[in-house]
Amino acid sequence: MQAIVVGAVESTRVALRVLSETEGWQANALVTLPPDLAARHSDFADLAAEARAIGAHVVHASNCNGSDVLDLIREVAPDLVLVIGWSQICRQSFLDAAEGRVMGYHPAPLPRLRGRGVIPWTILSGEPITAGTLFRIDAGVDSGPILAQHFFHVASDETATTLYARHLEVLAVILREALLRCAEGDFAGTPQDERFATWAARRTPDDGYIAWGRPARDLWRLVRATDRPYPGAFTFHGAERLVVWSAEPWPLAERHLGGVGQIIARVDNGFVVRCGDGEALRVTEWETPSGKAPPLHARLGRRWDVEMAG
Repeated sequence: MQAIVVGAVESTRVALRVLSETEGWQANALVTLPPDLAARHSDFADLAAEARAIGAHVVHASNCNGSDVLDLIREVAPDLVLVIGWSQICRQSFLDAAEGRVMGYHPAPLPRLRGRGVIPWTILSGEPITAGTLFRIDAGVDSGPILAQHFFHVASDETATTLYARHLEVLAVILREALLRCAEGDFAGTPQDERFATWAARRTPDDGYIAWGRPARDLWRLVRATDRPYPGAFTFHGAERLVVWSAEPWPLAERHLGGVGQIIARVDNGFVVRCGDGEALRVTEWETPSGKAPPLHARLGRRWDVEMAG
């Protein structure tokens, strides 16, 4: 059984590995981004060498719906096209070239949370349970029949890093099972129930801005949701951008008076910032261009945020 893989992130790496390890399957080609377009994905992975090592032809493309990709699909006539880790919608011409045998992976319990930025949104919305879903890609957005789905709990302190890693593990398990069923001719899937569909909007790096006037628990979610491989939550100390990679609620906030966004304590290698609800976050991992932490009593945030907070 021949497959073409389309993608350029860590989940694409998993797909290539599982294909190479599943009896009866072979990755004929990898369609992936050229390295100069790596910025399109915050979790970009250069997979060319790995693909060639398992005998897959590598095609660099910026558009999966381009004529070069469609010609490749028609020429190879694969048994399956796996689109995993690619940000563009597969148009009807793509689906026609693949004769409808296109499978995708979505890090959510479809039909819930269709759309973009799903791992951050899972944390931001406080989802207690999520799932990894393999589905048939159709003309809609994450709306095709479900081929495999694995549910698991989301920890109360889950970060994007840990949730991302758990999805890679889930993908490896359910993809192998789905490939075996597909080889036996089982590719119908179960239609999604539209009554339960929800949608997640696209997120940008600017959405990681920390508005210190918000409650500490909300900002803790933001920090966790934008952890690596995403760009991180950020604030400013003067003109210097400060990325907060890790933080946690600080139980001693009531003992320290200070303004919103003000550093009210220095602890270990981190610092504590007062939030809009009077609670505080202890910043445990941070990054600045200068490599220096802001001093005690400094006010973080853009100037107008500080002025509005008082």
